[in-house]
Amino acid sequence: MMFNGIFHITQPVNEPCLQYVPGSPERAELKAKLNEMLSQQVDVPMIINGEEVRNGKIGDMRCPHNHQHVLGRYHQANALFVDKAIDAAQQAKRQWGEMPWESRAVVLLKAAELLAGKYRQTVNAATMLNMSKTPHEAEIDSACELIDFWRFNPHFMEEVYGDQPMSTHGVLNYMEHRPLDGFVLALTPFNFTSIAGNLPTAPALMGNTVVWKPASAAVLPAYYIMKILQEAGMPPGVINMVPGPGPIVGPPARDDVRLGGIHFTGSTYAFSTTWLAVGSDIRKYVSYPRIVGETGGKNFIFVHVSADIEAVVAATVRGAFEYQGQKCSAASRMYVPDSIWPTLKDRMLEETRNVKMGDVTDFGNFIGAVIDKKAFDTITGYIEYARTSPDMDIIIGGGYDDSTGYFIEPTVVVSKDPKSKLMVEEIFGPVLTIYVYPEGEYDQTLELCDRTSPYALTGSIFALDRGAVVRAMNALRHAAGNFYINDKPTGAVVSQQPFGGSRASGTNDKAGSWLNLERWVSPRAIKETFLPARNFRYPYMQEEHQPEQPG
Repeated sequence: MMFNGIFHITQPVNEPCLQYVPGSPERAELKAKLNEMLSQQVDVPMIINGEEVRNGKIGDMRCPHNHQHVLGRYHQANALFVDKAIDAAQQAKRQWGEMPWESRAVVLLKAAELLAGKYRQTVNAATMLNMSKTPHEAEIDSACELIDFWRFNPHFMEEVYGDQPMSTHGVLNYMEHRPLDGFVLALTPFNFTSIAGNLPTAPALMGNTVVWKPASAAVLPAYYIMKILQEAGMPPGVINMVPGPGPIVGPPARDDVRLGGIHFTGSTYAFSTTWLAVGSDIRKYVSYPRIVGETGGKNFIFVHVSADIEAVVAATVRGAFEYQGQKCSAASRMYVPDSIWPTLKDRMLEETRNVKMGDVTDFGNFIGAVIDKKAFDTITGYIEYARTSPDMDIIIGGGYDDSTGYFIEPTVVVSKDPKSKLMVEEIFGPVLTIYVYPEGEYDQTLELCDRTSPYALTGSIFALDRGAVVRAMNALRHAAGNFYINDKPTGAVVSQQPFGGSRASGTNDKAGSWLNLERWVSPRAIKETFLPARNFRYPYMQEEHQPEQPG
């Protein structure tokens, strides 16, 4: 007997963020969990068809702020295990796709409750240690944002399924939102546990099955996400986790003819390369794969002469340097009018000097280390370029040290050239480049901001003059998919600011809204006629009546 009630998802609310103030229970619980994880090493397997798979090809999980400390090791997939994961996804596909939608919703709703309670500090601690996030950055990411994804996406799914066509007399029209043909490949980044948890589960919620390759630098929190999903009732084979090097794991999944879609967050280069590879042999696939990607950014803060300077300074320090500038949305370039630059500069330097950097288990630190040696070398390369450039001045920071952890000081560079290397290219680190413009050239500089970068992810305008705000909104309409007025360009909240950008920043499919879920379904329109026609003739085909001729 099937359940015949009309199921509705309760309107979700965003998860409140815990503050971890001294003496609070959450602070004590988190510190205890950090100590526990630091005292042990975890052996992370591949998870294929619900089973833990180990092959002895080992990678280390380390703390970026203390790179000699090994948190554990993980087993790395190769093409053989990717094929096994695809087979498992295909085998699970029909039963999962035909499961009542409310049953799929319940899995994520239960996962949200597990994360909000039992697993909260486990995932937070794994995020802090493996990704070098502070307690605040872990809480807003691996707890609150991922809980929000898992609560709001079922609500958005109900909206998608509720979008039905109109019917007419004698005809009933309805729409089925089918899962895609084939499997979905989820490729997730190192910098957000919430993204790592959302990219495989959003397609799965809509009835798809998934092969998930987490970032090699963030495998530990990914493992605990899988543990939560399993405990929440996710059937075997629906999501299959295959960690390993991107060049080894990605191509066999991407090139499989059963590929139905790709859910990606990462670099613009990696995404464009993936798209190129899929498109170069598009005829081999069972259907055209859906490709959804959120990539890089060169996010801006634009300051008008009427701006509240204290608000600008606070937003800049947070927007540019939180999580070491490794957010897709982090402020990386800034435009300031010359008339207020001296005052703003003094306040910014004063605040930046107060930023503490170090081991994230010390709750007094504002930032930790960048993720790995490759990132460290790339970011410091930009700093050295600025140091030797006659058109740039490093006004604070510029120091770095990787002897213990991959530490780079918050760095502010002033560029005389508004289109210099540091104003144009994504750095993905704690480096902010500022161009000081003539106050009288506000409109021209807005146009310059729009044209300077190939990216269009986030940006903000600071102005108390409403006319200046409107002019900025118009001039920068296509320069950012998420635009902020008198606020930092980071911190998008699920259901409040759906996230994504265009141009070189991705496909702008807006994670945190129903728009993203629409990408993981293939609609089928159904027409049901109650009284069908009984012959082929139309009324116009009747012979005309010939009037009788008088006798």
